[in-house]
Amino acid sequence: MTTNEPQDFQLPEYSGNPFIANLPPILSMAGALKALNAPPAFHERERSFPDELRVHCIQRLNNYFLPLEQHLKLETALSVLIRQGYVSRNPLDKTYFHRLQDGHDRIVHKDLLLGQQRSPSTASSMALVGCSGMGKSRTVERLLNLYPKVLYHEAPYSFYQIVWLKLDCPLQGSPKQLCISFFQAIDSLLGTNYIRDYAGPRRGLDEMIRNMFHVANLHAIGVLVIDEIQHLNQTRGVGPDLLLNFLVTLVNTIGIPVLVVGTHGAMSVLQGNFRQARRASGLGGQVWDNLKPDRTWDHFVETMWRYQWTQEFTLLTDDLRQVLYEESQGIIDVVVKLFMLAQLRAIRLRAVRRRPERLDRELLLQVVAQDFKLIAPMINALKRGDEKAMAKYDDLRPLQKHVQQVFADYAPPMPVREEPPAAEAPQISPRQALAAMGIADDLAEVLLARARQDGADDFDLLGAALAQFQAGKKKAATPKRTKTSKPEVDPHSVHGIVQASFAAERSPYEALKEAGYVRDPLQDLAG
Repeated sequence: MTTNEPQDFQLPEYSGNPFIANLPPILSMAGALKALNAPPAFHERERSFPDELRVHCIQRLNNYFLPLEQHLKLETALSVLIRQGYVSRNPLDKTYFHRLQDGHDRIVHKDLLLGQQRSPSTASSMALVGCSGMGKSRTVERLLNLYPKVLYHEAPYSFYQIVWLKLDCPLQGSPKQLCISFFQAIDSLLGTNYIRDYAGPRRGLDEMIRNMFHVANLHAIGVLVIDEIQHLNQTRGVGPDLLLNFLVTLVNTIGIPVLVVGTHGAMSVLQGNFRQARRASGLGGQVWDNLKPDRTWDHFVETMWRYQWTQEFTLLTDDLRQVLYEESQGIIDVVVKLFMLAQLRAIRLRAVRRRPERLDRELLLQVVAQDFKLIAPMINALKRGDEKAMAKYDDLRPLQKHVQQVFADYAPPMPVREEPPAAEAPQISPRQALAAMGIADDLAEVLLARARQDGADDFDLLGAALAQFQAGKKKAATPKRTKTSKPEVDPHSVHGIVQASFAAERSPYEALKEAGYVRDPLQDLAG
């Protein structure tokens, strides 16, 4: 909380007012563009970073902000709203002390309208409504952050000036809950105890409103922003009217400017109530519909498209531009999420399927089919131009949560295993080959032990073991001969072929294979 040096203003209504003099300078269009622009950090070399790092780089697009014409219009409107609200609240003017006295008298006499005519208000109000996902709340926060939230004044007397205060509309549209949120926010800013003094459990709504108005005057609030005003639709009975009348009184009686922000779902309530009050529509309202496929849309998409962390940079073609619009319907948040998830999917598919990291039509449609199921009814309603359905589905928070979960669940895929060439297929040991032929393990061990020779390869061992096995079977089936009669060896028998191979220094396995006694065991296993 700091005090800015007073500035010289050319406008007479702003000069000599410490509340205005200590605000930042009024921005030109070029100054507003520069102040609002927030491109993501990016460098070409990051394309070659490991997958797990590039996933984090893509997350930077969550904070990407490109100021458009509608943002500049809102910046001007907010600048006027704050400064005009301070014209009738000059601490150097005696009327300002009348306002403070009126606030005290309202509390003492329990009359909210007391002193209403003594010092006319110059405050106005405005409403910002539009399709969910168009960046209303985010833009308002960026604009508010161009101003200091709190300023400390030492003269003409010591006190804190609150330039802006932003609250969310209560879920049930309750004015009492709004008052409680108001005092909590002030206490958080200034370290006061207003929630204890002015919003205890025994305080009624009327008393809390009077106390709230007094505190708002005491700290010279520049603008009160009420976000999520569409929550009024969830309130039954007189709830919406009660809260809106409360805000109108804040503008007209106390002189505090009010900006309400919400989706299209709040249009019916605002049109029927808020704009009818005196000065309630002093600066009118702004409606942010989804972007049309025009120069503004092209400018946004072309600028966003530069920030690719895929290994291969994809040029933005007319076909891709069409897919981006069709599947986002000009909603800024949706097209950014589509761009983010497409890059994440491209990185994943390259690792899993060796697919080039390219952003093409097929990839974008895969993201839509897989990750945009939650908002499909809303997108389809926009495609049809169905306003009733749009109001019903006007909420993108499920998509935002889903995208966060997709990134949270992401894990770099396991490296792809290179398939070995056919000639280098895994070898089967001689023992495994014998077991596949139905030879018991203990017998196979004996056969291999007998056939093992120094330097023999697996095929030689297998051939020798098979020769012994066949010879053993034949010996078991042949009647015993007398020692005096030595049988002749048939050269075409297994034994004869094996003996002949040894004599010729050939592999017994190859000899048996040529004679048709042995088949390649790998062929049997492959079958």
